[in-house]
Parts: sequence; C-alpha cells; structure tokens
Amino acid sequence: MSESLVAKPAQTLSEGASVRILSAPDARRDRLALAEVLVDCVTGGASVSFMWPFTIDDANAWWGGVIETVADDRTVLFGAYLDDALVGTVQLGLDVPPNQRHRGDVRKLLVHRDARGRGIGAALMTALETEAVRRGLSLLTLDTASGAAERLYERLGWTRAGVIPRYALWPGGRFCDTTIFWKALPSTA
Repeated sequence: MSESLVAKPAQTLSEGASVRILSAPDARRDRLALAEVLVDCVTGGASVSFMWPFTIDDANAWWGGVIETVADDRTVLFGAYLDDALVGTVQLGLDVPPNQRHRGDVRKLLVHRDARGRGIGAALMTALETEAVRRGLSLLTLDTASGAAERLYERLGWTRAGVIPRYALWPGGRFCDTTIFWKALPSTA
C-alpha cells in the first residue's frame, strides 16, 4: 500500500478542528461532505473551475475523479474537520511531467463559508507543505482568483509570480483575473 493511502495522524487546530490526509477509502466515506463543501464554495462565487448552476450531483461526480487520482497516488487529499464534520479540503497534485518531479501543484483550497475565519485554510496549507517536504518536493505552484486567498498565501510566505487577465470565469460567467503563486520548500536532502 502506498504511503499516501495510509492515514496520517491528525494535526490539531484551535477550536477543536483537525487536518489529516485522506486515503481513497476515507475520501469515499466523506465524498458527500466533500461535495457539500465544493457546492458551498461555488454557490458563494468561488472561481474553482465550475459554473452555475452547480449541483450536489455535479460535485459528487467530480469528486469521483479526484478519488481515483488519490487511489493512484497522483493526488494527496487533505481534509479539515471541525467537530467531526468535514469543513475544508485541499489537494497536492503529483501528476506532473517527468522533468518536473521536484514540484507539486496546490489544487482546490476549499473551506465551507460557515467555517471560515478559524485558521482552517492556513492549517490545510501548512499540512500540505509539510507533506510536500516529506515527499522531497522543492517547489509548489498554485493559482487563485480570490483576494482573501491571495492574502493567506502571502502570509504563508508564497511569492506572487504575476496576474493573468481574463484567465477564467466566475461561476456566473464574468471574466476574472488569476494570480499565479509559487513557494520554494526547504530541501530534505
């Protein structure tokens, strides 16, 4: 069994929250909760690849594909729990070209609107970075269209590479600019 499929100890946060790596079976068990977080974020206007209307069935189907990549060790999936309820998630994408095995992509940092302002996004990113270092990665990249997320990434030491105008769409159909960030990680060698 690959290491990414083995549940790691939970990282405890303030207010009774915890973050842990989800194996494929964990993700299957929590698939509806993952779908609910995604629907909440899209409903709230997050530009995370989806357009309105976006249903729980749409989200559930999308998570099925993610869970397959978790099972294939191409994605490390993190879940944040508050009072045993999944309230946030982020992914470390490992499916990079052969000449980029030293880096990973941060994908879909999502925190349910009811759980925001409690440090959950920062805790998810810290857990992701810790796992990336453990895996020997030296560079992470991400993109965002959210001012709040940009401020979080900057607080966590990420570097803004630039802004691409009209890169994506908001769920309602208007164009949005996207900011690219990167972060060098400490070497484990």
